[in-house]
Amino acid sequence: MMTDAVNDTSAAEHVALDNLQSTRRYFEKFEAITNHLGRVAGTMEAEGRLSKSDVEVMARYVLGLTFTFRALRLKYLFSGRMPRVGQLMMDRVESGFPVFSELMEMANDAAQAEKHLAQMPSTDELKNQMVRKIVGDLEIPTKLQYALSQRQYYEELVRGDLFWARNHPVAVWQGNLAEDRRKFLIHWAVYDSQINLPTVYLLEVEDTGRTALPKDELRWPEVQAHLMAQALGGLKLLTIAQGFDEDFHYLHPKRLRRFHIGPMYSHAFTRQSGPLREVLADARAPKGEDWALVWTEEELVSKRVETEKSGWFSSVEREIFALDPFAGRGVETGTTRTERSIILPQRPYQSLEEKAPPGFRDVRKFVVSPNGRVLSYR
Repeated sequence: MMTDAVNDTSAAEHVALDNLQSTRRYFEKFEAITNHLGRVAGTMEAEGRLSKSDVEVMARYVLGLTFTFRALRLKYLFSGRMPRVGQLMMDRVESGFPVFSELMEMANDAAQAEKHLAQMPSTDELKNQMVRKIVGDLEIPTKLQYALSQRQYYEELVRGDLFWARNHPVAVWQGNLAEDRRKFLIHWAVYDSQINLPTVYLLEVEDTGRTALPKDELRWPEVQAHLMAQALGGLKLLTIAQGFDEDFHYLHPKRLRRFHIGPMYSHAFTRQSGPLREVLADARAPKGEDWALVWTEEELVSKRVETEKSGWFSSVEREIFALDPFAGRGVETGTTRTERSIILPQRPYQSLEEKAPPGFRDVRKFVVSPNGRVLSYR
């Protein structure tokens, strides 16, 4: 089963999709998954687990992922079909997603996309050349098709709104709590280089500064740089929030969340260990339904505020965060709550229910029906 998907190098964690069939199947799988993620977010909103603002933010990043995979699909459309054409590198052990270097290379391509497009024939010209090649020379215009795919790749990069390796913070005004106290939702995202997964951060802050945060030419650039530097999967939310609270006296972090989108499991493409591997193997799901995606939300909330002296004549607010009270887990995880969900088609879900592996009873399951409807189960 694995031979048609990836090079069989058992010791390697990162492998190349080495032929046209496996590359297309891989991107078709992710196209379906990203389409379902929007419906999952909508289901979470209906259940009251995400607000309307949360869903709008998550939809933005999910759509960005869709555009990123669309661009990568165009880039590698002729992998295995033409010599010297690159191959997509994926992480088959940790995440099931493309490796971090793919997004870094894509960002470099984006910086030079306009120059490439200026030097390439137009889409109409390439299509006309294809027709002449087919009709006049009775040949399949493979090289011209490849040139068109690369042009479309650069056009996708120029169009923008992709999920990049680093997606800088954006502040969304949520209202005024008092004359000198505003509420903002700050969101940003990264493609975690250690685990090759897209990670989204949402921070709710109260701003008591003289100038509203996004309009503050001094504070806002500093806040953006600080948050991007702390966007590391290995850092606990408690560490991030306390550092932010200490560095910015007029910004008060009330709630910090981190969403890990993935890993993606697939019996054909990945080699992760654990019960999900057996579940997918036993499911024998049809083409396009051989997958499961884990979605993890970490949350840290402030439970109260204490006042602390700052200098001789002033004081500042300091947040005291609530940690998970069960068995001391909060100290270990640095969160108030951690919830894992899994998104999967019907056949793998049936296999999961039949096998009932330990640890999955409290995991929320979002089951995708063949018609695209999403149902939520405990």
